Amino acid sequence: MARSARSSTMRLLYTLCSSSLRPQAQSSTAGLLAGSFQLRHFSAGSAAALRLKEEKEAWWKESLQKLRNIGISAHIDSGKTTLTERVLYYTGRIHEIHEVRGRDGVGAKMDSMDLEREKGITIQSAATYCSWKDYQVNIIDTPGHVDFTIEVERALRVLDGAVLVLCSVGGVQSQSITVDRQMRRYEVPRLAFINKLDRMGADPWKVLNQARSKLRHHSAAVQVPIGLEDDFKGLVDLVNMKAHYFHGSSGEKIVIEDIPADIETLALEKRRELIEAVSEVDDKLAEAFLSDEPIPPIELEGAIRRATIARKFVPVFMGSAFKNKGVQPLLDGVLSYLPCPTEVSNYALDQTKNEEKVMLSGSPAGPLVALAFKLEEGRFGQLTYLRIYEGVVKKGDFIVNVNTGKKVKIPRLVRMHSNEMEDIQQAHAGQIVAVFGVDCASGDTFTDGSVRYTMTSMSVPEPVMSLAVSAVSKDSGGNFSKALNRFQKEDPTFRVGLDPESGQTIISGMGELHLDIYVERMRREYKVDATVGKPRVNFRETITQRAEFDYLHKKQSGGQGQYGRVIGYVEPLPPGSPTKFEFQNMLVGQAIPSNFVPAIEKGFKEAANS
Repeated sequence: MARSARSSTMRLLYTLCSSSLRPQAQSSTAGLLAGSFQLRHFSAGSAAALRLKEEKEAWWKESLQKLRNIGISAHIDSGKTTLTERVLYYTGRIHEIHEVRGRDGVGAKMDSMDLEREKGITIQSAATYCSWKDYQVNIIDTPGHVDFTIEVERALRVLDGAVLVLCSVGGVQSQSITVDRQMRRYEVPRLAFINKLDRMGADPWKVLNQARSKLRHHSAAVQVPIGLEDDFKGLVDLVNMKAHYFHGSSGEKIVIEDIPADIETLALEKRRELIEAVSEVDDKLAEAFLSDEPIPPIELEGAIRRATIARKFVPVFMGSAFKNKGVQPLLDGVLSYLPCPTEVSNYALDQTKNEEKVMLSGSPAGPLVALAFKLEEGRFGQLTYLRIYEGVVKKGDFIVNVNTGKKVKIPRLVRMHSNEMEDIQQAHAGQIVAVFGVDCASGDTFTDGSVRYTMTSMSVPEPVMSLAVSAVSKDSGGNFSKALNRFQKEDPTFRVGLDPESGQTIISGMGELHLDIYVERMRREYKVDATVGKPRVNFRETITQRAEFDYLHKKQSGGQGQYGRVIGYVEPLPPGSPTKFEFQNMLVGQAIPSNFVPAIEKGFKEAANS
């Protein structure tokens, strides 16, 4: 069968060639050749497409490996905002340093709210980004007060790494413990930075021991200070065994020298302590340590990175942000030891498969998955901060809110630098961006519609304190309720309710400062003066014995007057009665028309309630 088919094909070809229509035959042969060329061309095209895909993936990988998302958290007044200010200065994001209290009338970059500058505290967490040694670093500066704990909670929920700032005088304080607990909850790898070494009474070794005992950190110092308090000059890097000095008006010039002879012994001892601590949690380093081989800096650095990302070790850096010392080595530490977005495991819940856990790849190649972790009312409407866990989002794209099922368009996509915005056309996995004009709640998940994933929500603590609040003037009622609605939407720990008995508006929050700030913001941002006081408590009265009543009501004010007489008695119901109130109609005949009786009963009920 096969042979006959082949011979018929040959015969057909032969007649074609011997035909007088030679040009046609040639063209068809050319066609056959062209066909084979196209086939070869097609396979080459698919190879090119594959190569392009691989190149694209390599580019994504490289760009994600050079990305860090970090938060800076600590107890009140440990120097978080001051540290962020220095980081922005050294990375070239800002060109002059301003202090937190804004004595020069400017104030720190990350404290953009007037209230923050006046009080010298951080109220809202602020996001920014900068570049350091070809790496892109997204930073969220968080508040220290326990009243604004939700700001820390939602920042840590979306970050890959964190810097825990400790004061070298105050040591591990109450809020340091709270913040550390939040880091553990969201499994965030961290570095510790012992700040304020220039202060009187600074003792970094005491703080390091406190971190080990109070926070149960498995930690060791990666630096040794050269001098303390007024004599604080620089730092010894224990990984590379070099001394770093910070010169220039703002500490921008780093001079690397050999270790001073007077602290060489201490440095060697502390390096051994560091190697011992890391080798306890890293097998590769343990082998080298036990065989007494000299450990090169690159191996030690690799071991510290592995142990830090696995959350088994906390490297401790030192310095003084205020005196511009030790900030650049800390930035190097962020790049060296904290994970990039692909090194952190992020899980989503698949709503189509009964909330089954799905591991997200963290690459821009997958379907879009983004979490709205913070809302702000801006000048142009609601500003929604998004952390993109997978996929790419572009300006003008349609995205789906999985929690509500609504499809929304992104009219504007921005990168935040405190309160300034930079418009961007697209953002990919691992980035933190903000979008305008997208109506959603804090904690909503967005996808491109191809998957129904939701991210696990963050834990919101219950309010601990309540106040009664009311607008001073009757005219500002609209703005009063507008302000309360906005604050409630922005901050899940701020609750508003109405007391049904006293009719008062009750606001609840995390503490006195928390509620004071909102009342002050209402006055500044909405021009509403509000009086605040303790919620009223109603005292209840009850009837203890039978009482007769006979009441005459007469009212004449021109026109038809009012006249009524009520006769009856009230008495307590027997104890344990299932109803609160019983109304008995004892009217005889049609003295009062029967259609009035339900209204009389309703009046009695209302009176009995109050």
